[in-house]
Amino acid sequence: MSCTIYDIAKLANVSKSTVSRVLNNQTNISAEAKERVLNAIAELKYQPNKVARGLSSGFDAIMVISRSSRTTANNPFFSEIIQTISSKAEEENFDLILNTSHSSNDEIEKCKNKINEKMIKGILMLTAPADEHFFKELDVFDIPIVVIGRLDGTYKNVYTVDTNNYQDSYDLINYLFEQGHRDIACLHSPLEYHVSIDRLKGYTDGILHHGLQLNNDWIINSGYTVESAYESAKSLLLRSKRPTAVVANDDLKVWTLYKAAAELGISIPQDLSVVGYSNSPFLSPALTRVEIPIEELGAVGSKILFGKIRGSKMESKTIVPTNKMCGESVSKLN
Repeated sequence: MSCTIYDIAKLANVSKSTVSRVLNNQTNISAEAKERVLNAIAELKYQPNKVARGLSSGFDAIMVISRSSRTTANNPFFSEIIQTISSKAEEENFDLILNTSHSSNDEIEKCKNKINEKMIKGILMLTAPADEHFFKELDVFDIPIVVIGRLDGTYKNVYTVDTNNYQDSYDLINYLFEQGHRDIACLHSPLEYHVSIDRLKGYTDGILHHGLQLNNDWIINSGYTVESAYESAKSLLLRSKRPTAVVANDDLKVWTLYKAAAELGISIPQDLSVVGYSNSPFLSPALTRVEIPIEELGAVGSKILFGKIRGSKMESKTIVPTNKMCGESVSKLN
């Protein structure tokens, strides 16, 4: 039969509240009393009940908020970054609660409940929604929130870790322009998140910077699914006037563009040049791409969150550099 704090208090000849203060690492206790309690704990081989302890002092847990499966299916970013965060949480002896929600309001209520019940000591959000009322609602609770992405608002307890999505897209357009391309299309994701907005903005600004005309027929919202991305790529390639190059704004857009081109007998890069965002090393020809440092984003985000939980001072905004890789997917035009 397991012992309780009552047994520890009796053996150490102290009150139950003294035992509780020792278990919760509080400082308002004499060294002598603390030593007697620790000796009693060792003698009785006491294993604290984590649930019971959490009710009074808070659980050693963080909440990781991912998007709904509707927007993450076939996107390796989310599984890889969750794996990194999970490993960092284990190193810190924290549990991880993974939350996905169908709506922002549902997400907020779940977070509020977990905070009020002392279930979590911090939140790590895997993407930054363009609608930021989530952060306005939760900033008042004074627990750290780390977001993988950019935010427009200023908050007291919210910290961001991001890559420079705007500049990366702008640089891709510069590269294509240097290779002689003037007819450049873009397959992008819905503009519900800052990452999608920033990548599209980098594309449009890059086009305009070089004095080119934006062709709205070549700027295509390709959705979140394999089916929608494939249909968007195929419809683009079947148009009477086809671009010479395409910017594909995530792995899903890249894969389906390669697939559609192969099925239609369009050779990359001889007939169509492709650049984009992808971490896949198995594409043929190798993609000229921006590689997202997924593991580093997860590690830096975790470091900031656990640092704030411990009371350390951390930077409110951190930019992690990306890797730009030149493959064989772009042809040089005369």
